[in-house]
Parts: sequence; C-alpha cells; structure tokens
Amino acid sequence: MFAIVQIGGHQYKVRANDTIFVDRLAEEAEASVSFDKVLLISNEDDVTVGSPVVESAKVEATIEKHLKGDKVIVFKKKRRKGYQKSNGHRQHLTQLTINSITV
Repeated sequence: MFAIVQIGGHQYKVRANDTIFVDRLAEEAEASVSFDKVLLISNEDDVTVGSPVVESAKVEATIEKHLKGDKVIVFKKKRRKGYQKSNGHRQHLTQLTINSITV
C-alpha cells in the first residue's frame, strides 16, 4: 500500500515505515504529525484518486530530526568580463518516518 501525499507544497510517494526528507517543519523532533492532503491511495489492485484529495484519508508520521542538506554551490561567470561570483547554501530539512496510512 502506498499513498501520494502533499507536504509543504511538494508531493511525495510514501509507504508505511518509509523515511523521507521534507522541507523544515515547525514541530519539534520526536513529535507525531498527521497529513490529510492525501491525493492518491493504492492498495494492490484498488486505486483511489482524490478530487483533489481523498476524503477521510490520513498519513501519520513521526519527526526523527531536523538537519541541513548537502551544500549546493551557485557559480556565476560572464566570460571575458572578469566577473565571477561563487555562492552556496544548505537547505533546512526534516526527516520523517511514516507510521501508517489510513483510509
């Protein structure tokens, strides 16, 4: 069984006991969260597609920890002009463990 769930404007395909990384959530670590914007649920041969969401469907998850992603280097250059600019950032992420998918 899997579900397509919308978390923070992004869509993720999740199964029970999966670990996913999403944009930073406001809740503390070790907290339990639930997401009700479930767009699709598939249970073997039975597929339920929401319009836009599946009614009374929920995804329960636990926040494992907050962390930063890998460094992304942004390098800008204009040839023959002597212009070079190097910049970088690390995205703030939250690690989630999916506990259950309920319909």
